[in-house]
Amino acid sequence: MSCHNRPISNYKQKKIISCFCLDLTATQTSRLLGINRNTINKYFNKFRQKIYSFQVSQKHHFVGEVEVDESYFGPRRIPGKMSKKGRGTHKQPVFGIFERNGKVYTEIIPDCSLRTLRRVITGKIDYHSIIYSDSWRGYDGLVDVGFDKHYRITHRNDVFARNKVHINGIESFWAFTKQRLVKFKGTKKNFNLHLKECEWRWRKSTTELETNLVELLMC
Repeated sequence: MSCHNRPISNYKQKKIISCFCLDLTATQTSRLLGINRNTINKYFNKFRQKIYSFQVSQKHHFVGEVEVDESYFGPRRIPGKMSKKGRGTHKQPVFGIFERNGKVYTEIIPDCSLRTLRRVITGKIDYHSIIYSDSWRGYDGLVDVGFDKHYRITHRNDVFARNKVHINGIESFWAFTKQRLVKFKGTKKNFNLHLKECEWRWRKSTTELETNLVELLMC
């Protein structure tokens, strides 16, 4: 696993992997290990490429209790048209699916229209699943296309859950992702890599991440 003309010892390579899995930045890792930041960036980019390839290769098919939601990333807004959760902005929309007590899936989408959301939902979620969403009109009519159990929560008057009817799981993932990306400047260019990395990292221990990453690098 060489990413530089000068050889780096196996010990230092393992330390680079550990720092990456601890979610340190390239600058922090460079200072900690005494290795040039450009070299660290090359390693980190290789790691992210491997993670991205692994995540997109997964044939996700969600069953059981499933939460769906969209979120928006990026700084740009249409002046005077800021609406709920960024809808009506120039931000990048991302659709997310979370299988309760299971995996999460994200997809960069062109818009949050009914047509776009339904395409992803029908392609990724089993028709026998129980779907939870908010009241966005993009989720209208799911019962009509075969999803018999679709429950919606209206985020109004500080009501965010009614027993099992909530989307707290996927919203927790959005919060985790946005908090992570704050410390990485210039993620717009490699946003897809960082998004799938968040998908890969979520709810995993550092030990799990290290084991998984080493396995990916050996492929």
